[in-house]
Amino acid sequence: MSFSVKNLNAGYDRKMILNDVNFSNIKNGQLVGLIGPNAAGKSTLFKTITGLLKPKQGSVVLNDVDLTQEKREARARRVAYMPQIFGCNAFLSVFESVLLALKQSSGWRVKANDIAQVEKTLSDLGLSHLSGRGLSQLSGGQAQMVAVARTLVREPELVLLDEPTSALDLHHQLSIMTAVRNAVTNKNIIGMIALHDLNLGAKFCDRLILIREGKVLADDVPEKVLSMPELNDTYRVETSLEYTKSGAMFIDAQLGNAYL
Repeated sequence: MSFSVKNLNAGYDRKMILNDVNFSNIKNGQLVGLIGPNAAGKSTLFKTITGLLKPKQGSVVLNDVDLTQEKREARARRVAYMPQIFGCNAFLSVFESVLLALKQSSGWRVKANDIAQVEKTLSDLGLSHLSGRGLSQLSGGQAQMVAVARTLVREPELVLLDEPTSALDLHHQLSIMTAVRNAVTNKNIIGMIALHDLNLGAKFCDRLILIREGKVLADDVPEKVLSMPELNDTYRVETSLEYTKSGAMFIDAQLGNAYL
C-alpha cells in the first residue's frame, strides 16, 4: 500500500502553481514533511490531492486508485485534510465537533461505536478533559489540537495537515507533532504535513519533500534533504546540519552575505 503523485500540474485560472510534481512510494506508517518557503505551492498541492482543486494534468494514486478519477465523496472517505484556516460552529462542544467530523463521512445516524471512536481519538490526543468544553472556550493551541482530532477521527488512509503547528508555542507544537506521529504509526496510515519549522521535520518525519516555485527540488530522508545545498538557495539562508550529544539532528541557520 502506497501513495504517489505523477506529473502533477495545477493552478488557478491561467496561473500555474504546480509544475510537473512527482513523488512516489510513500508507505503506510510513514509521516512525510512537505517543506518550502511561503508561496512554494504546498497548500495548492494538498488542495489538488484532496480534490478541492482540479489538476490540469497528472495523477494522484493512493493504494492503486487514481484519486483524480474518483468522485469527491469517495475521495473524502479516504483522504482527510486539515487546512491552515479551519472553521467550526463555536456553539458546539469539543466532543460534538469531533463527532460531527466523523459523521460527515459515514452517514448521520450516531451509533455506539461512533461514540467510542470519538472518545478514543480524544483520549489518544490527550483531549478527554476538554470533551464537554465549548469550542469558544478553547485556547489557540487547544483549538488546533481539536482540529487535528477532527481530521484523525475519520481513520482515513491518507491524512494531510497544512501547517498545523503555525503560531503555536513550543509545548503545543510538540504535542501536535507527537500526536500525528503516533496516529500515523499506530493506525498504519500515510501522513503528509506541511511545515515551516525544519527542526520539527527533522525530529518527527521519515521523509522530507522540498518544494519551491511549484517544483520538487529534493525528496529523501531528513538527513539527506537537510544537508543539500538546494536548501540554502530555497530559503535564502546559510544552513548547516548539526547533531546534539544524543544524536538528534537540528538545523542551524543564519543570514549570509550571498542572500542579503
